Amino acid sequence: MKVTFKAYAMLADHLPASARSTNALDVEVPEGTTIVDLIERFGLPRKMCHLVLVDGRFVPPEERAGRVLRDGEALAVWPPIAGG
Repeated sequence: MKVTFKAYAMLADHLPASARSTNALDVEVPEGTTIVDLIERFGLPRKMCHLVLVDGRFVPPEERAGRVLRDGEALAVWPPIAGG
């Protein structure tokens, strides 16, 4: 199945160079792939995955290991961001 993986800010450095301009990459994943599986596949530090959305809906940290992705969904991940 195919999902879109999006990584923002410094997490985009974990994407292939060809995907960094759009911060997104369509990837083939096996059925049963969870959010955590995909985060680990790209080597993102879990502690840096602060805001996680699937199709625009927030997924709390305690649900990420069990949340199975479905064909066509988009997973977006942001690190903690500070400003001032």
